[in-house]
Amino acid sequence: MRVSIVVPVLDEAAGIVAALQPLQAWRAAGHEVIVVDGGSRDASVELARPLADRVLHAPRGRALQMNHGAAAARGEALLFLHADTRLPPDALPALQVALAGGAGWGRFDVRLSARRPLFRLIAGMMNLRSRLSGVATGDQAIFVRRRLFEAVGGYPAIPLMEDIALSRGLKHHGRPACLHQRVTTSSRRWERHGPWRTILLMWRLRFAYWRGVDPARLRHRYDGE
Repeated sequence: MRVSIVVPVLDEAAGIVAALQPLQAWRAAGHEVIVVDGGSRDASVELARPLADRVLHAPRGRALQMNHGAAAARGEALLFLHADTRLPPDALPALQVALAGGAGWGRFDVRLSARRPLFRLIAGMMNLRSRLSGVATGDQAIFVRRRLFEAVGGYPAIPLMEDIALSRGLKHHGRPACLHQRVTTSSRRWERHGPWRTILLMWRLRFAYWRGVDPARLRHRYDGE
């Protein structure tokens, strides 16, 4: 099953090469990498071009960018990868086994890049919560069969919580495959704002979203922190 990896970027010049370089083995195996730029003002596009099958342009916003990349993808499965998240070496066989076993969608466990014990605890709680709730976050590298992604209408065009909203739609077609292989995502926000403050913020935003608060307002709160 051919996999299309969709990577939304915005001003990621500092890390885009490190993000895309490990994906060259996927390309060599016949899969594709699609980078979708949301209006970068740095050298993200120029640096990404030699390391991707296609570099596309879309309006700013992860949901819009990922939908744009999915629409252009040729693979039967889609893997949405944030630019600050790294896949483990055994990600491809694990994903293929899950899909071959009948999974319609899924995600990986996550670890935060910081090595402090607290960050390992936070990542463990994130994985447990996801396993119990059947809800995946973008940091966990969501993957989905293309037909299923199209059937649920893709990512809702909202500026925040798009991964939660997609999970809700996909759950109607089955629970996710929760892979134990761990992706590593940047802990830069947690370190910049402090882990407890970040945890409190995310829970407040999730609760507000559950109550029906406009995601645009939530995005404003998120960016304001």
